Amino acid sequence: MVRELAVRAGFTHPQKATRSMTQRAVALQLLATLVLTVSLVIAATVVSMGIARADTLGRIADNEATFAVALFFGLVMIGMGGLTAVMASERN
Repeated sequence: MVRELAVRAGFTHPQKATRSMTQRAVALQLLATLVLTVSLVIAATVVSMGIARADTLGRIADNEATFAVALFFGLVMIGMGGLTAVMASERN
């Protein structure tokens, strides 16, 4: 107990300091989540506009083999994301 107090020497009570640090950490995590969400929306919008201008989906739909490969890779990515989510939830 004395060692813990010596490490956290300061002018505030150790409990109050950890509570304010926890609140600060939560606020920073919330801010980071919001910034990442906005960035993801902007990136998705830019990519969607690029796809629309290039008429990529129309060209992919014309060729059935290319469509099948694109669909396969999309399903693989979805499966990998689902597997990652399941494995991450088992750790907690």
